[in-house]
Amino acid sequence: MVYELTHAERMQYKRRQDTAYQDGQDAVTKLQAALALAGMTLPSLCNDGPVASHGFVRLGGCNADFANRLAEVIAAGADALQYQR
Repeated sequence: MVYELTHAERMQYKRRQDTAYQDGQDAVTKLQAALALAGMTLPSLCNDGPVASHGFVRLGGCNADFANRLAEVIAAGADALQYQR
């Protein structure tokens, strides 16, 4: 026997999925803005929709030079945060 969701359960599930999608979209926007501050772009960065009621961001691939530059920027940011504490 298959359990069918009630209307209330379907609505709750939809709200969770909508929230997860928006969380993913917000994360993409923030990451794009942060990368832009560093003069960087990940062309394949996108919201991949909700996965298990969580936002899912697809970062995509990049070449080794870009990955190394991204690592430098992240490390510099982490160092800066350490000095603020």
